[in-house]
Amino acid sequence: MSVTACQYEELKARLSGARRVAQPVQGSSLRPGLAGRQIIIGIDPSLRGTGYGVIRVTKPHPVVLAHGTIACPPGWPHSRCLLKIAQTLREITAKHHPTVCAIEGLFFAQNLQTALTLGQARGAALTVMAEAGLDIYEIAPRKVKQAIVGYGAAQKEAVTKMVQRLLQLSQAPAPDAADALAIALAHAQNTSRYTLSAPKKI
Repeated sequence: MSVTACQYEELKARLSGARRVAQPVQGSSLRPGLAGRQIIIGIDPSLRGTGYGVIRVTKPHPVVLAHGTIACPPGWPHSRCLLKIAQTLREITAKHHPTVCAIEGLFFAQNLQTALTLGQARGAALTVMAEAGLDIYEIAPRKVKQAIVGYGAAQKEAVTKMVQRLLQLSQAPAPDAADALAIALAHAQNTSRYTLSAPKKI
């Protein structure tokens, strides 16, 4: 396993008891005036129900700026669904000015058609995030559940309840929105603690 010079210095500082200094976000995602208040948009892509969640990383706990589901009726053709996904995410990005995007990573699908459809929705979302100039990171579903619930095979209900608790929401978010908020929270956890395995950037 290789370790970068920056990671080595951080590890040495931790072992010596020194306080670790937070590193700035790399790339174009940190915009002027937004330093110290990172805004993360989490996306759970799906053709018929793409979940999104936007959080601001603050202390003592993150604050929710927006969350919801981009729902498309079963009768809509794929092209119309992809357009709605792109348009809605573009509007959300313009309104809340996220500094980074976290999206659910690919998972094994036995059904080829399901995999292709998911890939289309994912592509529409990625295009909008890249268009906005955001750094984009993907997190595997099991890692999201591990970060939020502490168990990689947790049920959706457990994830939703923990998201509601962590974000101090008065009501439980819809399932797809809860997954998106969980993705954003998982990314916030990954970037706020020391780790030798950096999140996967795409």
